[in-house]
Amino acid sequence: MTGYLRERILHVMLENVEKANTISNWRPDQPYDALPLLPPPVELESRVVLKQCVSARSALAELKVAAAMIPNPAVLINTLPLLEAQASSEIENVVTTADELFRHLDADDGADPTTREALRYRGALLQGVSLLAERPLSTATAEAICSQIMGEEMTVRSVPGTRIASARTGAVVYTPPARVQSLRDLLTNWESFLHETEGPAALDPLVRMSVAHYQFEAIHPFTDGNGRTGRVVNSLFLVEQGLLDRPILYLSRYVIAHKADYYRLLLEVTRDGSWEPWILYMLRGIEETARWTLDKIAAIRRLTVMVTEHLRDRYPKLYDRDLVDVIFEQPYCRIRNVVQRGLGTRQSASRYLHGLVDAGVLREEPLGREKLFVNPRLMSLLTRDGNEISGF
Repeated sequence: MTGYLRERILHVMLENVEKANTISNWRPDQPYDALPLLPPPVELESRVVLKQCVSARSALAELKVAAAMIPNPAVLINTLPLLEAQASSEIENVVTTADELFRHLDADDGADPTTREALRYRGALLQGVSLLAERPLSTATAEAICSQIMGEEMTVRSVPGTRIASARTGAVVYTPPARVQSLRDLLTNWESFLHETEGPAALDPLVRMSVAHYQFEAIHPFTDGNGRTGRVVNSLFLVEQGLLDRPILYLSRYVIAHKADYYRLLLEVTRDGSWEPWILYMLRGIEETARWTLDKIAAIRRLTVMVTEHLRDRYPKLYDRDLVDVIFEQPYCRIRNVVQRGLGTRQSASRYLHGLVDAGVLREEPLGREKLFVNPRLMSLLTRDGNEISGF
């Protein structure tokens, strides 16, 4: 037996011992204060994981380029984070519709509580991007995000009693750490792991994100809002690492489509130390979502060109590049959106928007004493998987 082979066998045996110890320390109905620190003592970047990493990184790189080339990037910032907010909230059974979110994006007066909660998620996502300019991702960032999502000040919990139960049976499936010192130590370790670029934690950023997301959910630092906060952190991490310039990866859509797998694989990491299936799930989600978003951006660009040419050729008096930008940035547009852009008085803005209704570009809808002007083709692209565009 060669020295290398003996060393490799010893390494595997030690990994198995560590894994067995981790599993033996966990009981679903007992606080998991012994949650292991990161990185886990197993091989995370297996051959199959690295292969999937290449595909996911390639899709993200294409998405980054496509987003940079769109003529009006505000279209993406005003739309995709809102869809992410809707989906991420739905995972936690906070259910609203994309129509309701866009209807109340500019003013949440009259919005129902679930719509307001989802709108706060979008606000948390954009606030998080601003915070990245001040400091790296941290526990303080997570507290700020969770506070925005929940609409009240949220800090790392200091009292026991948090448990996660099956919605179907009511049985406790996981009890996160309860001791305050355990929570603080685990979060300090989580922060360090997020930004580790040397040593055993020097992993591909997408692998690091996947592992860190599990750990954050296992720590479960807040009394509520942990899932949504963790998914905002994922988006911010991609921006912080330079993999995207904007938080436009609509990853919660993938989680909803594979929700049972999401929770099953999280639990299997805790119960069995089964890291590879979880990491692959996340990497496939990133790739699939990036490619879906690429197709959506291409369709939005086609629709923008189609609307521009339609107005320029048939309604030249209505055509204004800034006006087109407004109705794509605000799929549910108000007269004041046009006025705020400096395109005219309320009277002239009303005339422009009604002209776009007559031209078949917008649809008028009442909202209390206000009028909304909906871009129906854009809403169809944003709320359906398909990218077909109806003509005028």
